[in-house]
Amino acid sequence: MTKAPAACLIGWPAAHSRSPLIHRYWLRTLGIEGGYVIEAVPPDNLRDFVLRLSLRGFVGANVTIPHKEGVLELSTPDARARAVGAANTLWFADGELRSTNTDVEGFIGNLDASAPGWDAASEALVLGAGGSSRAIVFGLLERGIKRVHLANRTVGRAEMLARQFGPKVHPVAWDGIDHILPRAKLLVNTTSLGMHGQPSLDVEVARLPDGAVIADLVYVPLVTPLLAAAQARGLKTADGLGMLLHQAVRGFELWFGQRPQVTAELRALVEADLTKT
Repeated sequence: MTKAPAACLIGWPAAHSRSPLIHRYWLRTLGIEGGYVIEAVPPDNLRDFVLRLSLRGFVGANVTIPHKEGVLELSTPDARARAVGAANTLWFADGELRSTNTDVEGFIGNLDASAPGWDAASEALVLGAGGSSRAIVFGLLERGIKRVHLANRTVGRAEMLARQFGPKVHPVAWDGIDHILPRAKLLVNTTSLGMHGQPSLDVEVARLPDGAVIADLVYVPLVTPLLAAAQARGLKTADGLGMLLHQAVRGFELWFGQRPQVTAELRALVEADLTKT
């Protein structure tokens, strides 16, 4: 009897993840015999765990903090994972362990669903220069955005990413944000500012042009102060939960052979889990 395929989430810690809720929902609704579990893997055990992934019975895995960079040298990364410098999805193809970064398509897919036509923007302002920011900048350039302003409290990190991605990315000092806002048709927050328990994000949404789109990667709370201010102005927004759901699609398809849909029912299920006390 063939064992049902299973995937896992590799992290340290990893218990907080909503990935099992998402993937088990798709397995159930698509009628697929399969499983998805959390594997808490300490950094010292990462190499052994990943190299024995198939022997442990897994067809692939999601990867979260702090292992997104470490799995690159243990797999064959695609162009996205190499450009971003981190992978969040592992799968086997022709007996080879491969890796990608689905944060790119998760972000872009969520924008397409939440704010169709967003890519008419010629200039974008991205706040933060961490790992998530690299995926967002890559996705924006891939989609054809002509100029990406990248603001970070430590401007040296923004300058480093600008050198990596080329002349379309312009580093900005944090105190220079106000000067960029009036021409930023897309504003993206990749920092933890505005997250529950974190300091607020002080950005004057009123300075953004009419028709601007605002995306926030934070999803606790579901509606951040940044998104609330944008919605009060009648601007289109894309929230962090939408990105979380859309980034899971490709991994599921690679592991289980069917492409799932991000539905209102799935979103409501994860929303309820995020907001329960």
